[in-house]
Amino acid sequence: MTVDRPADLVFIDGRIATMDPARSWASAMSVRRGRIVAVGSDDAIRPHVGPRTRVIEGRGRTITPGFGDAHVHPVHAGLDRLACELRTAHDVGGYIEVIAAYAAIHPEAPWIQGGGWSMDDFPGGIPTRETLDRVVPDRPALLRSRDGHTAWVNTRALELAGVTADTPDPEDGRIDRDEAGQLVGALQEGAIDLVGRFVPEPTAHDIAEALRVGQADLHSLGITNWQDAIVSPREELAYTQLTERGELTGRVIGALWWERSRGAEQIEELIDRRTRTATDRYHPTSVKLMQDGVLENFTGAMLEPYLESDGMPTANRGLSQIDPEALKRYVIRLDALGFQPHFHAIGERAVRESLDAVEAARLVNGPSDTRPHIAHIQVIHPDDIDRFRTLDVAANAQPYWACHDGMMDTLTIPFLGPERTAWQYPFRSLLGAGAVLVMGSDWNVSTANPLLEMEVAVTRISDARRGERPPFLPDERIGLIDALAAFTTGTAWVNHLEREIGSLEVGKAADVVVLDRDLFDRSAGAIGEARVVGTFINGVPIFEDPELDR
Repeated sequence: MTVDRPADLVFIDGRIATMDPARSWASAMSVRRGRIVAVGSDDAIRPHVGPRTRVIEGRGRTITPGFGDAHVHPVHAGLDRLACELRTAHDVGGYIEVIAAYAAIHPEAPWIQGGGWSMDDFPGGIPTRETLDRVVPDRPALLRSRDGHTAWVNTRALELAGVTADTPDPEDGRIDRDEAGQLVGALQEGAIDLVGRFVPEPTAHDIAEALRVGQADLHSLGITNWQDAIVSPREELAYTQLTERGELTGRVIGALWWERSRGAEQIEELIDRRTRTATDRYHPTSVKLMQDGVLENFTGAMLEPYLESDGMPTANRGLSQIDPEALKRYVIRLDALGFQPHFHAIGERAVRESLDAVEAARLVNGPSDTRPHIAHIQVIHPDDIDRFRTLDVAANAQPYWACHDGMMDTLTIPFLGPERTAWQYPFRSLLGAGAVLVMGSDWNVSTANPLLEMEVAVTRISDARRGERPPFLPDERIGLIDALAAFTTGTAWVNHLEREIGSLEVGKAADVVVLDRDLFDRSAGAIGEARVVGTFINGVPIFEDPELDR
């Protein structure tokens, strides 16, 4: 049998995870003009091959829909490349070496800025200005932690900003001080802005280049669509510029940043930005609402107080960065206007406050298709698990963190206690309750590699290849097919793209990933050891490894 019009692209002899509603499998697929025209057996698809058809031989390798990332910061990640990047170092000595080398190479830089240090490398998670002063005594320095919620600053930066021991903490942050009340050199959450506002802003060219670099990294990992979790006017300009140059190849939803120092008056600005900056590739239809901080610096919002290291309760329950009653009013209005609320919530109180805000919107507005999602969901009170389904709120998980590591074992578990520790990252419980589970990386905070993230979701082990630590809350492990769904159908759904992408079905866009092995063959190695060898958007290769055609 022959077909009237041969395909432009054919995948054959593969193990195709279609991720259709039945989660069916196929071995071959054909693409014409960027659309999937047939999915089935090798024998059924071979007639689609013509003299100009490109044929990708799968040789039993897994082929999946393009991966999505439901919470990522590609511009920030790209900017890290242009600054003092500390993620490659793994202890205080390593950080100092990198900072010293960067300062020496950039004597003209008025500030030393960058980040990527890990809190568990410092006693109590708090770096000191004296350590930084030894390598950068002459210029101000501000280096953000890996999670972006803490800044390490030197004495010169504090002096330039006029921050002293008498400076009060802002409402949404904390200035760390020693027992004598003197400045330590660490700023938490909103306190970062006390110094950060003096740091030179990157240029428009820098930001556009950062987005281009970040996009290339995402494509190399099989990511074809994402939700940019913080889009300020300068980031949306970069998206506009890359679109105009034909360089924005990903499908992007922008989460416009909600300025928590302001109120409902900013909503009209968000409406204008949504209308004015949308393109065929970029749609700013979400709003990012930062409801709390993180547990490691005790700014995550908890229902009960954090503990001291000896197990005794403190007076600190963390920060609700937006007043919960005001949050309800904002979400009611945003939902009515068709904006998707995208919450940051780490502690169980912040999760509850976010769910309460959606519930208020449901009561006032009735059902909507805005698809609210709560990102991070590190701690969820058991009473709130079922509310994700009943309120149609997607659980947006960053699975790479759901394991025993330094941050968990030294800066989290001791200060939560056993009951709340057991409430962390309840992926299996959420699925069991019928919640929509979507996943993202929070890159540049952690790896952008979906395969490494899937590995942790499935194993709950920080490095399954070495087996250095036991599984973290193993009852919350999920199956590989569920983890893959969270990065494909789940992210497509939360981004309102499920009619276009997320599964490999006839009529949908040919956003496709080819891996270097059968991902579901446990004898082929750990999930995180797999590599992407080909990424296609609309049937066009946007990343190719030489191994793709071997």
